[in-house]
Parts: sequence; C-alpha cells; structure tokens
Amino acid sequence: MKTVLNVKIDKDVKIRAQKTAAKLGLPLSLVVGEQLRRFGMEEVITFGASKKMSKKLERWIGEAERDFKTGRNISPIFHTVEEMDKYLNAL
Repeated sequence: MKTVLNVKIDKDVKIRAQKTAAKLGLPLSLVVGEQLRRFGMEEVITFGASKKMSKKLERWIGEAERDFKTGRNISPIFHTVEEMDKYLNAL
C-alpha cells in the first residue's frame, strides 16, 4: 500500500533534486522513497559535504593562491612565541 508524504523543503533544493533525478531518468519520488527505505532499514543517516565549491569560495582560494605566489599577506614561520609577538606588534 502506498501513502503520500508531504514535506516542506526549500524550493531551490526541490528544483535541483528534480533536475538531477531527471538526468538519471528517475522520478523524484523514487529517489526519496529509496532514501527513506534505506534510513528505515539501516537506522543511519549520512550527511556529506558539498563537492562543489561556491563561487565566493573559489574566488577566496584564487586570491590566497595569488597572494602566496607573490609573497603577499604571508606571515613568516615563528620558532618562539616571542618572535610571533615581535612580528605582530610591528604590524
């Protein structure tokens, strides 16, 4: 017997999930149903980190790489706390 499950979710999440399911030739209900079956059987849920960086993060990493290559915004290596304090106090 089938039943209906109503779940509130962000619109953009639903749209992305529908597009991804469609690329695989699957209805979204099959994807959700499989995840619920797995959760019910294994009693475990796994959350993964996003594999795609945001544009903002890509920009920050690009800036950091450029700074590192040009020696900008890079602090020296400190061997003692006193060296670090002296460097930071001089800024």
